[in-house]
Amino acid sequence: MNALTEVFEADWFGTQDEESRFLVIRSITSILDHAARLVAIHGLRAYDGIQLASALAAYKRSSCIQSRLRHSYVRCFRRWTTHSGSSRRSDTRPIIKMAIEGSETNMDTAAHDIEVVAAETVEFGLDTFGDVTSDIDETSLSHAKVLRNVVAEAVLADELGLDFFGIGEHHREDFAVSAPEVVLATIAGRTTRIRLGSAVTVLSSDDPVRVFQRFSTLDALSGGRAEVILGRGSFTESFPLFGFDLSDYDQLFAEKLDLFTQLLTEKPITWSGETRAALNNQTIYPPTESGALRTWIGVGGSQHSIVRAARYGLPLMLAIIGGKPLSFAPLVKLYQQSLVKNGHPSMPVGVHSPGYIAASDGQARDEMWSHYREMHARIGRERGWAPVTRAHFEHETGPDGALFVGAPNTVAAKIAKVVNGLGLSRFDLKYSIGTLPHEQLMNSIRLYGTEVVPLVRQQLARS
Repeated sequence: MNALTEVFEADWFGTQDEESRFLVIRSITSILDHAARLVAIHGLRAYDGIQLASALAAYKRSSCIQSRLRHSYVRCFRRWTTHSGSSRRSDTRPIIKMAIEGSETNMDTAAHDIEVVAAETVEFGLDTFGDVTSDIDETSLSHAKVLRNVVAEAVLADELGLDFFGIGEHHREDFAVSAPEVVLATIAGRTTRIRLGSAVTVLSSDDPVRVFQRFSTLDALSGGRAEVILGRGSFTESFPLFGFDLSDYDQLFAEKLDLFTQLLTEKPITWSGETRAALNNQTIYPPTESGALRTWIGVGGSQHSIVRAARYGLPLMLAIIGGKPLSFAPLVKLYQQSLVKNGHPSMPVGVHSPGYIAASDGQARDEMWSHYREMHARIGRERGWAPVTRAHFEHETGPDGALFVGAPNTVAAKIAKVVNGLGLSRFDLKYSIGTLPHEQLMNSIRLYGTEVVPLVRQQLARS
């Protein structure tokens, strides 16, 4: 940070008016500090490149970007393209070379192209709970068969170039996955580039040390592709199963999250609380090779949970399964404000939402409807929900609803709108919908990877 600031000061003092200086100072405190910290601490993964890309483009549009400052940005970008986990890092190298060698014409082109790269670095993933599906004659598959199908679905996602595959944890009849890390490790052995993680890990009813160990092991086996999304869990069957009292729901998560964030330092830990045994100068093994396990907080919409994620400086994953996705904008704003209040740089925000893709809007809705209705009714009986109507389903699959259902063009436009509206770094489609058959899920995944994601990237680059 000091080196970047020195270059900055040397190039603009005495050359800019007061208004320009004010704008530059305001930007430098947020953008450059963030960039320098991410370079130093995280090695600049894909979502960090968005921040740097925005910074370079913004400074190019002002007159303060003299050659030495420009080259400082370029050095940051070079480090990103060398050390990032992004599969698209090679795409930036011609742009960086152009900027390094750069005439003003080249810089204009580079700034435009880097904005395109920023759109490219938005990540697109898939989530599943391992919903127990039916075959084509509506016979339920065994849990074992569903687990093998989940692996096949993840392999297809990797082949299509998608960024992330997440698996949720449940302990009930209608979901086959109770040990996501085991399934993810199997997937790691059959894939090469896709990032692998939970969606979510119910930390409240688990042990933070064991969670860290399982995911650091997955990180080693996958070559650094593991990440974890921590949550309290909207299903509570794990609490009595593992001997926890639901009356301790909030305390369990609060204490265990506090411990887990300390474990992320990968240094000896001294910790005490009421929900597990104390640790005294304890080192946890295995560490990750990179020294950083990518960790998100999954949130359903609670302001308290939003503020807590910001307090720990962890990326935010919003589970939006009903209502208007853009109505979550105030929560994103609260998160960003809380990050600043707690002295943290800007962090990624992602969204997890259900969806299904077919050749046409009508086909997608018709194929999904009965399975969605049955799933809603099954869970609704436990929670006192009213039966879902087709009219409500149609509304949720419409332009402002939370179900991303339809033809590729329809779903792409809806995703792009939400990514732009909420300022997302990642969008994860929860593609498994109750008993919807595996063959139809595979077709939906293909359309998502081959048509929807490219269309969204095009729309983001244009906007």
